[in-house]
Amino acid sequence: MNHRYYSAGLFVLLLLGWEAFCRFGEISELIIPAPSAVSVVLWQGMVTGYLWPHIWATSLEMTLGLAAGAVVGFACGVILAEADFLKRLLWPYIIASQVVPKLALAPLFIVWFGFGMTSTIVITALICFFPLLENTLTGLDHIDPNKRELFRMLGATRTQTLLRLKIPTGLPVILAGLRVAVVLALVGAVVGEFIGGREGLGATVIAAQGMMDSTLMFAVFFVITALGIAFYQATVFVEGWLLRRHK
Repeated sequence: MNHRYYSAGLFVLLLLGWEAFCRFGEISELIIPAPSAVSVVLWQGMVTGYLWPHIWATSLEMTLGLAAGAVVGFACGVILAEADFLKRLLWPYIIASQVVPKLALAPLFIVWFGFGMTSTIVITALICFFPLLENTLTGLDHIDPNKRELFRMLGATRTQTLLRLKIPTGLPVILAGLRVAVVLALVGAVVGEFIGGREGLGATVIAAQGMMDSTLMFAVFFVITALGIAFYQATVFVEGWLLRRHK
């Protein structure tokens, strides 16, 4: 518990230092607004309801993109782990698809899917796909040979070995990939909104930039950070629950 108090104390010190820097350094709010000014704008945005639709839009895009990318990544990981020929055949193409920056593909997605939620969800899903694929492959490939042999001697089918040995044993590695994907999902959703979003926190940042409202931008950055932490902690909770069930 002590480390949490230390982290909270460091956060308070950083805020105080930031506030003092802005006040006594005579820094323009256009460049770096003071935390007190950011908190006022943040409070107004929450109380008036201005930010809530954008928080909901980003959360929905993040959730749907994460779900799609995670399910497809996990399924493809299982298939490639069970079919070595397919893995050798398709792996170079999978790597090639991942090294292309998703931001560079965003204009193409807008042409295909239009402005709005769909293109953002697609970008988010593509970003979340690879961590689940890679970790699923790693988790299913690194199984104790003795346990494999035991299942073979007991006459377990390939499906039984997969469901009762490989997936439960590889679950910690797979869930670690999910944690990485959650963080990337928020990045994907916000970046997608930068380019093609009509609403959402990313679109709000772009609107604030157009109005030269740095205080609102910082307020939205705080909301994005809080949203990411909330999703990450929820994932950690689910991960712990699943691992306890499969002990």
